[in-house]
Amino acid sequence: MDLAFFEQTLFDIKYSQYGFALLAILIALVGKRLLAWLLTKLIEPLTRRTESDLDDLLLECIRKPLELVVLIIGLFVAVQILQLPTEPTDVRGGAYALLRALVTVAGGWALFNMAGVFGQYLEALSAKTENDLDDHLVPFVRKSLRVFIVILAAIMVIQNLGYSTSGLLASLGIGGMALAFASKDALSNVFGSLMIIFDRPFRIGDQVIAGNMEGTVEEVGFRSTKIRTPARTLISVPNSIIANMALDNVSQMPRRRIKLTLGLTYATTSAQLREAVSRLRALLASHPQIDAESVQVNFTDFGASSLDITVTCFTIPTALAEHLNAREDVCLQIMDTIEGLGLRFAYPSRTVYLHQAGDQPLERSPS
Repeated sequence: MDLAFFEQTLFDIKYSQYGFALLAILIALVGKRLLAWLLTKLIEPLTRRTESDLDDLLLECIRKPLELVVLIIGLFVAVQILQLPTEPTDVRGGAYALLRALVTVAGGWALFNMAGVFGQYLEALSAKTENDLDDHLVPFVRKSLRVFIVILAAIMVIQNLGYSTSGLLASLGIGGMALAFASKDALSNVFGSLMIIFDRPFRIGDQVIAGNMEGTVEEVGFRSTKIRTPARTLISVPNSIIANMALDNVSQMPRRRIKLTLGLTYATTSAQLREAVSRLRALLASHPQIDAESVQVNFTDFGASSLDITVTCFTIPTALAEHLNAREDVCLQIMDTIEGLGLRFAYPSRTVYLHQAGDQPLERSPS
C-alpha cells in the first residue's frame, strides 16, 4: 500500500492519525479486559484470604469504575493523537470536556457503590444493638447519601461540559426555600423521627404513656409513630409532636410498684398491730415475685374509721399481665394473714350518742 495514502487528510486530520487513535482505543479495550482478569485472578483471591469482608466489597465497588478509567485513558491518548481542531469550532476542547465528564462519572459510580457498602456496615452495627429504631435510620442514610452523590456528580458533569452551574444552583436554592416552606410540617416530622432514633426514648414493642395516649409502640416511620392502644386501636402520632412530649416509658421500669393501705378496725390492739406488721413484712420479703429490698410495711395513720397500715413493695416482673397476677397473689395472701390473726378489715362507720336532759347518756346506737 502506498504510504502516501496515510498522509491524506480527512477534516484536516491524517489517516495515519486516525489509525493510531483507533489503535490506542483497541489497546485500551485490551487493557480493560486485562485489568478485569488481574482483579479477578490475582487481587480477588488475596482479599478473600482476609478475615474482613470489607476489602472484598470495596474491590467490587471499584472494579467497573476502574475499567472505565482505563477506557478513558485510551480515549485521551486518541484525542491527543488526533489533534482535533480548535477553530472554527473547538472540537478538541469539547472532547477534553467530555473526557473530564467521564472521569466524574467513574468517580461518582465508585462513590455510589461505596455508599451501599457503608449502608451494609451500618446495618451490621445496628444489628448488634438492642434498639430497633436505628434499623429504620440505615436505609434513610444510604438512600440520602446516594442521592447526594448523584446530584453532586450531575452538577460536576454539567460544569465539565462547559455549562454554568451558578444559575442552576441559584434556582435550586430558591426552589429549595419554596419547597421548605411548603413542606415545613413534613420536614419537622422527619427531624422529629431523627430525634427519636438518636435519643432513643423508646423501642419497638415498648409500652408508653404520652399525654392522653397509652399503648405499645408498633412502628416508627419518618412521618409518624404508630401506637397500639389497650383497646386495640392504632394511633398515628406525628413525630414532631411525640418528640416534644413528656413521655413515660412503662417498659423501662426495672420494677413495678404495689402500694396498698390496709384499714383494720379500732378493736385491734397495739400488740396485734405489731404482729400483723411483722407477719406482713415476712410474707412480702419471702414472696418469689416481690423484690425483698423494696418491702415497706408500717402502721402509719389513725384513720376516721380504721387503723391504717401502709404496704409498699415492687414486683420483679414489669409486664402488666404478670404484675397484676403478682399483685393479686399478694392481696390474697395478705387477706389470709389478717384473717389468720383474727383481725378484721374496717369499713366506714359512725357511732351516734343519744342524750337525755342534763347531758346524761341514754343509749348508744352504732351505725
